[in-house]
Amino acid sequence: MKKVLVLNGPNLGRLGRRQPEIYGQTSHAELANFCVEWGRALGLHVVVRQTNHEGVMVDWLNEAADDGVPVVLNAGAWTHYSYAVYDACAQLEAPLVEVHLSNPRERDETWRHTSLVEPHAIASIVGQGADGYRQALELIASR
Repeated sequence: MKKVLVLNGPNLGRLGRRQPEIYGQTSHAELANFCVEWGRALGLHVVVRQTNHEGVMVDWLNEAADDGVPVVLNAGAWTHYSYAVYDACAQLEAPLVEVHLSNPRERDETWRHTSLVEPHAIASIVGQGADGYRQALELIASR
């Protein structure tokens, strides 16, 4: 089975409790279980991780680069300003799919309208809620 890392950034551990009107009712634990199940059905070994620490995210992206592992990435707020995440994504040779539960470009805060992940991604799936992760895994499985 092909390994895939699903990496979630800051505050995503509070899914289901944090602004459910924007991010939905699904908890991070539920999302992680869905990703593992969806992956298994696609012949993927999915490992889901979440961190509130930017350096940890960079380490995980470097690990993926070293191991040639595809990544589904929701970098949260780091999407919009972290050049460390940008540089780590630039090193990836396996497919990277950017995912956001909401559509950042439709949000009121203009700083959310720019993604530093997108230039390195084969696709950005936004505004699909938890189902965006399923779509990202399907895209990776098809490559």
